Amino acid sequence: MFAFASLYTQIPGLYGPEGILPARRMLRPQGKGRWQQLWETPTLLWEAPRLGLDTAQGLELLSLLGALLALGALLLSPLRHPAVFLLLWAAYLSACQVGQVFLYFQWDSLLLETGFLAVLVAPLRPAFHRKQAPQGGQAGALPHEGLPFWLVRWLLFRLMFASGVVKLTSRCPAWWGLTALTYHYETQCLPTPAAWFAHHLPVWLHKLSVVATFLIEIAVPPLFFAPIRRLRLAAFYSQVLLQVLIIITGNYNFFNLMTLVLTTALLDDQHLAAEPGHSSRKKTAMSRPKALLATLSLLLELAIYGFLAYGTVHYFGLEVDWQQRTVHSRTTFTFHQFSQWLKTLTLPTVWLGVASLAWELLSALWRWTQVRGWLRKLSAAVQLSLVGTATVALFLISLVPYSYVEPGTHGRLWTGAHRLFGTVEHLQLANSYGLFRRMTGLGGRPEVVLEGSYDGHHWTEIEFMYKPGNLSRPPPVVVPHQPRLDWQMWFAALGPHTHSPWFTSLVLRLLQGKEPVIRLVQSQVARYPFHKQPPTYLRAQRYKYWFSQPGEQGQWWRRQWVEEFFPPVSLGDPVLETLLRQFGLQDKNPPRARGANSTLAQALHWTRTQLSPLEAPSLLWGLLMAVGAVRVVQALLAPWSLRSSPSAVAIGQKHRPAPQKDSGATSEQATPAPSPCSSSSRTTRRKK
Repeated sequence: MFAFASLYTQIPGLYGPEGILPARRMLRPQGKGRWQQLWETPTLLWEAPRLGLDTAQGLELLSLLGALLALGALLLSPLRHPAVFLLLWAAYLSACQVGQVFLYFQWDSLLLETGFLAVLVAPLRPAFHRKQAPQGGQAGALPHEGLPFWLVRWLLFRLMFASGVVKLTSRCPAWWGLTALTYHYETQCLPTPAAWFAHHLPVWLHKLSVVATFLIEIAVPPLFFAPIRRLRLAAFYSQVLLQVLIIITGNYNFFNLMTLVLTTALLDDQHLAAEPGHSSRKKTAMSRPKALLATLSLLLELAIYGFLAYGTVHYFGLEVDWQQRTVHSRTTFTFHQFSQWLKTLTLPTVWLGVASLAWELLSALWRWTQVRGWLRKLSAAVQLSLVGTATVALFLISLVPYSYVEPGTHGRLWTGAHRLFGTVEHLQLANSYGLFRRMTGLGGRPEVVLEGSYDGHHWTEIEFMYKPGNLSRPPPVVVPHQPRLDWQMWFAALGPHTHSPWFTSLVLRLLQGKEPVIRLVQSQVARYPFHKQPPTYLRAQRYKYWFSQPGEQGQWWRRQWVEEFFPPVSLGDPVLETLLRQFGLQDKNPPRARGANSTLAQALHWTRTQLSPLEAPSLLWGLLMAVGAVRVVQALLAPWSLRSSPSAVAIGQKHRPAPQKDSGATSEQATPAPSPCSSSSRTTRRKK
């Protein structure tokens, strides 16, 4: 919902006919068959002309439908269906096909991969059709339902492990010197106000935080597949801690929220349960073999914690200085030693995945043998076969991008996995990850500042809504919205403007005074300094920014001019025309008026008019608050609807327990059901 709604607010300025990179240029029929064209460029936007819409209008329609479908799935259980998630995945894949550089972020790929897994995770039938088994499990739970959740855990493992490894394989001196966080808070794309305070923490604490990051991202992920439940829970809470701290100090849109969703695959029903009478159950005497097994599990768990602690102290040279009350840390291993370790470890992690998946498949097969009734057994066998095959195929596909972390392992993979990955690579079913590979801005945060002028002598800075500019303006909080132009401005500042061809198109649109692009800079056009008349000249300067020091009243930033980033140009300037021609940004075929008077196009225009006064973060938080309010009302009305529903009374009469001699057991069975969807006193969730 956040991804679609955030993208919707930016479509006219990014992809419209007067946008920075018009989407229509990405979909030009080349005389191929309809299905071949759809397979090579998989996007539903090929069908936009049939609806009387241009490509940008089709993208708006897809974004609106995607946001509404996601909103509906949050509120209504029947919409949590594989078909709905398949539509959401297809809609976002369609947008990515025309999104160009503004949709090339790793979290866009992660959302696509997660979205496709959601198709497998979602149940084929509503939860209220499931009856509870006497042992507390679900009699209606199907044998295959644990397999998709295993794929979610595998995706989380690949994401975190690769993100930790690339920090060291990049040979970045800041990561190797454990000083990365002394720069990160002020040099990240869109810091929050909390980042200013985090930046001024002691250096030793920053270095210790880097050590903790390596521990959480490299050492902890293998515990995702641990057979001991408490190890998986410890891994879960460590990942949650990391993601929450990132959310507090940086605006990374929906990425960290999505990672938090992935971590829930490490939980189980027992940890999430809030069952009546659960805490008052009598503990049955444990048999001697089970007691021995529990003791061995505890010893193994303690051994693993001790191994992680020893490894952290040894490899990062942790020493406590009691006099200065600090912790000294340094890397005690070399790049060569780490490379050898990675070569030794990467292939075993692949086999770890194979072994864990094999166990899940055998467990699913065992659950299938427990199914009663030949018709149910046949149906479960078909579903288990289909989901099991899909799970194995997706695992094999994912091995190829995962092995990018270590070239030797990549070359030793089964050739069939490479062929399978090559066949579906354009569908982005599996991707490689590696966040914060290198720390930028070690000598100061580079920032591009646009300036406009009417006479070429007096220049006025153009302030963006979200990225740093004005020294006295505090960093904003915009999560879960992603202002994609502001993000690309951060990347553009890292090199010459020729490495970011879209920047020339941005300059052209601002010189032309195109309102959709101006709204990307300032949603309230009156705040744009050239809203009455476009500037005659535009140029860009490169500065270096630093957070202000404590005690500097009214200042959040300091800056220093570095160089000219983009030369002064005007409309018709030979320099501008040459750049537009060089980057292929000249619009040789003006857009044809299509569907301007159609009912659908008018409805899209009316919707845009109604929503345009709202700033994107306000719109997204408004959606979230609406979801929360509706869910609270649903929770309050649930007990009343249960009491007043004739079907609920009938169900209660049908399953009324027989009298028991044990009064405690009788009172526990007679506890009212907490949900109208329950057919007995307790309802457990499917095991993740």
